[in-house]
Amino acid sequence: MSVVPLYAHHGEGNSYETTHMWTTWAAVEEFDYINPHPAMKFTRVDKDGKVEHWVAEVDNNPSRLARIGWTKGRSMAALQPGTRVKLSLATAKAGGFLAYVRLIQNEKGEFICSEREQALPAVDLDGVPGGYQPEKTPESAKAAQ
Repeated sequence: MSVVPLYAHHGEGNSYETTHMWTTWAAVEEFDYINPHPAMKFTRVDKDGKVEHWVAEVDNNPSRLARIGWTKGRSMAALQPGTRVKLSLATAKAGGFLAYVRLIQNEKGEFICSEREQALPAVDLDGVPGGYQPEKTPESAKAAQ
């Protein structure tokens, strides 16, 4: 009898608008180095000065992050509350202030909690109220209820 490993993942494409990646500058409120993905809370300010409070899951899991040198201590030190970061993210398909963060950069342009060395294709929506919000369809309205 042989054992074949099964790989399962919830898939960020199922819950988030990953075909509409966008970027914004934000301030870290909280960063949690947890499984299956790190989580973060951040604020961003729109062009009218309104503060938005977002919640997100972050790409990569702690095991992978540690293997590429982003240990819990290093990650927590780089993402302390108040740290200004540029995020590449996808909004939840249900809309609102829930996102999946693919990339984090500091003010020097260095990538944090990532093995990437180049930015991803994304639209700059810094200051745009709500960032990218999916169009509401009858199906998405039902799913959000």
